[in-house]
Amino acid sequence: MKRVVITGIGAVTPVGNDTETFWNSITNGVCGIDYITKFDTADCKVKIAAELKGFDAADFIEDKSTIRKCDPFTLYAMAAAEQAMRDSDIGEIDKTRLGVYVGSGIGGMETFVNETEKLMLKGPSRVSPFFIPMMIGNMAAGKIAIHFGAQGPTLPVVTACATSSHTVGEAFRAIKHGYADVIIAGGSEATVNKLALAGFTNCKALSETNEPNASSLPFDKRRAGFVMGEGAGILILEEYERAKARGAKIYAEICGYGNTCDAYHITAPHPESLGAARAIELALEESGIKTDKLYINAHGTGTPLNDKAETLAIKKALGEDARSALVSSTKSMTGHMLGAAGAIEAAAAALALCHKIVPPTINYEEPDPECDLDYVPNTAREADVTVALSLSLGFGGHNACIAIKKPD
Repeated sequence: MKRVVITGIGAVTPVGNDTETFWNSITNGVCGIDYITKFDTADCKVKIAAELKGFDAADFIEDKSTIRKCDPFTLYAMAAAEQAMRDSDIGEIDKTRLGVYVGSGIGGMETFVNETEKLMLKGPSRVSPFFIPMMIGNMAAGKIAIHFGAQGPTLPVVTACATSSHTVGEAFRAIKHGYADVIIAGGSEATVNKLALAGFTNCKALSETNEPNASSLPFDKRRAGFVMGEGAGILILEEYERAKARGAKIYAEICGYGNTCDAYHITAPHPESLGAARAIELALEESGIKTDKLYINAHGTGTPLNDKAETLAIKKALGEDARSALVSSTKSMTGHMLGAAGAIEAAAAALALCHKIVPPTINYEEPDPECDLDYVPNTAREADVTVALSLSLGFGGHNACIAIKKPD
């Protein structure tokens, strides 16, 4: 079996549109949540989100025609992929051995909303001929593959909030079993629009607190729902011997992956956390690593059910070792980036190993007896952690866990 390492990271997030800014922000407790600027929220119960700030696709994509003909979720993914590929500097590669595993929980929703409005107000003839290719959820992967000439295995994934943990995990497996040498892996989401906001609000998923620093409260007793975020996270996964031979910068090694389903409910987690616990167990089992000096970048959405269930899953999977693990939710700063969350959080976990710093869970004030682990409250912590887990739990009961370790 091949070993798989991370040699490039790209980040487009509510707390920074490059990896360095993203990392500095989450270790300094910068909150990317604020009042929505993209549309009028006067008639909305929820008025806040974690929007991108200062993002300009032209900083990453030269072709203006491409920018016009892509939904924002595709542009975010392409921008993060460009960053990650530059960071990795993979050099000459057989393009049939270069793959793209990039997914989205929802896809081109802004395009869907805009073209629906055209249809209703102006009739069918005014709907864009680019509507379908702009909207469909595989197009971020397709455009990235076209841009880099990637002719190897290419697979978008759609598992709601677990999407990009699954793309990273499946890419890891594809390289491990010899189907590719390098895979551009991650996810993207661009759903800060009125329709998505209304949908999530009406299914009681979002916090209605409407205070930027008191709405995304993972593991806090006051938590009342998640805050929508947007952006993209991309990792370059590379076969270890190839990376070593070319003298690549190696952030971390991916060494395990767990993929399970609750098979219980369309939105609620299993009350006994069986699937999530099993995902953690599978990732650790494949890694073969002892769980001391462990950091867990938790799913940590800030919903009452999720955080309780996730805490239980960690306890079931780790036993007494759960008490010594450092657990934090970077969603307290980025909001919930939905299909992009898993990849950007796996990046945060890898960077935590590199820098020996664990990012905090900010705005944590009131402990919950049912959430009783060390959530690294409010301030980043220096810690020589050697193993990290990134855990994602999605609507539909989808669970994914990525195990990452320091490179040898």
